[in-house]
Order: sequence, then C-alpha cells, then structure tokens
Amino acid sequence: MSITQLKLHSQAYALKHEITQRLCKKLNLAIVQAPLIVPSQSGLQDTLSGHEKPVSLVVRAEGQKYEVVHSLAKWKRAILAKYQAQPGEGVIAHMLALRPDEASLSSRHSVQVDQWDWEQVVAAEMRTLSTLKDRVRAIYSALREAAIATEHWRDSYADEVFFIHSEELREMYPNLSAKQREREITRMHRAVFIIGIGGVLSDGDKHDDRAADYDDWTSANDDGLYGLNGDLLVWHEGLDDALELSSMGIRVTPEVMVKQLALKGALPSLDLPWHKKLIAGEFPTTIGGGIGQSRVTMWLLQQEHIQLVQAPTAHLGAGDVVLTEQSREGLLSAG
Repeated sequence: MSITQLKLHSQAYALKHEITQRLCKKLNLAIVQAPLIVPSQSGLQDTLSGHEKPVSLVVRAEGQKYEVVHSLAKWKRAILAKYQAQPGEGVIAHMLALRPDEASLSSRHSVQVDQWDWEQVVAAEMRTLSTLKDRVRAIYSALREAAIATEHWRDSYADEVFFIHSEELREMYPNLSAKQREREITRMHRAVFIIGIGGVLSDGDKHDDRAADYDDWTSANDDGLYGLNGDLLVWHEGLDDALELSSMGIRVTPEVMVKQLALKGALPSLDLPWHKKLIAGEFPTTIGGGIGQSRVTMWLLQQEHIQLVQAPTAHLGAGDVVLTEQSREGLLSAG
C-alpha cells in the first residue's frame, strides 16, 4: 500500500463531478443538499425490503426521534411537491446513508452507502415503460460520456443498455437463481436493465424484493408484462460478475401504493404523514432512483473492492498503540 492508492480518490472525485454535471444536463436536475436524518414515523424513510433496521437517534433540543436515511426515495417527491416542480423538472442529491443491518459485507456491499439520488416530475400520461427506458438510456449515456471525458472508458464496455423483463430472464434460465441469471445476462450484454423487480414471477418467486410505497412493480406495462421499475447492471471484469449500479422506477400512484402495501401486509403504513399526503393527491407524478457512486467508480476505475473508492480506513489495533505508561503519566502531569 502506498500514497498512490490514495490518489485514486482524486480520480474518483473528478469522475463523480463530471457525472453529476452530465446527469443534471440530461435530466434537467437541480442539485440540492441531502438530509442525513429524517423524523421517525414521518413515512419519509425508505424501508428497503422491509426488514432492515435504521440507525436511530434522539435530537435532545427537540425531544424528537430521527432515523439515518436508507435512501431519499420519498423525501425527493415531497421536496418536488413543496417547490411546485413542473413536468420535466427534477432534483439530484449526493446522498450518504448508513445500512448497518446488511446480512453480510462484501467487495460490493458496505455499511456506508453513497449515491446520486435523483427524482423528476413527469406528466401522468408518461407513466409508461417507454419513459422508464428513456431515463435509463439518459443515465447510462451520462456515465459513458463522463468516463470518456475523464479517460476511463474502455472498449470492452457496452455502448448501449440491453433491456429484459425479469419474467423473460426467468424463462431464459429457469434452473438458475436470480443472481445467477443476472450474471449470465450481464456477461452476455455488458450493460443490462432488468425490468419488473418486486412482483411475483410465474414460478411463484420474486426476482428481488422492493418496498411497496415508491417504485411501481405491479402495473401492466407496454410489453404486456408487469412493473415500471428495474435495476441497471454492468459487467465488472475484475470481479468477473455483474455489478448493480442503480435501482429506479416510475413512482406509485395512490391506488398502486395501496395495492402494493396490501400485497406486503403493510397497510398500517397508510397512517403515516407521507402516505396520507400521497393519498390526498399532494405529490406530483415522478420517476426516480439511486445510482451508487462507489459502485460506479469501482466499475469505471476498475477496482475490485468498494472500500478502495470509499473513505480510507485506519485500523488501529492493540499493536499500533505506542503510548507507554511513562509517556501517559507525562501527558497527564503536563495537563
């Protein structure tokens, strides 16, 4: 290990800055500051798949309990409503979250999560698969152009995204697990967007789980299948595996939210303030998602572990402590 490894962070910073600018331009997004905490029982927290426990704290001055965000999925929609954003307008935030309840940590999973959290207002009639695909293409184009501008693009990367529904993928590889299917299709096409994640497939299983109150994973789409959401994956040569960069989708209507909450046995969420506002029609129709910053830089800088592009760690074990008892006494007496 040397200081050269730390210089990688300068490259990552330049790359992320370039990507931010291109995402703003392509999707007409305004950069906003991201909150680190949201009030408990506000409904603003992203419940992810439903079992992850957020980090919580009490703000003494307010006597109010807060939770460290998992993502800004619902916060962004509330912000767009508050500032009366119009169709075609949106926001993007550099979100930092904590997910300590991950079942396991790995080369691509970290307790610290950093992502571009973006949201854009769309007209009600634009809640279509075509709209979803258009935004996916715009995002991938922004990543590609930024990588070319910073000289990190490789000929082995895909120039365009291949789209496939999770049901079609299951039919292609009926004997493989969902993660194995992702690996096979991404190895083949190098950049893949898997549509319809969260709903039950024809074999009775889900490709993966999704929260019920932001992405729409039950509505019929243009292809005659179900779901207006999905995941963007790329092939990472160093990992020899698919790497998920983004989860995104067209957001739920009040009717869709109630349906999906019922499917997950989570109808009590309708009593939360955010959910009541959506039911009352106070939020605009939107599309949005998160794009993992560390995972994007991992991919484009060809790093094989997420820690290499996140904050460097300084492990201080017992063997690293050099303060002797004599020196300790000297410090105390000097104080």
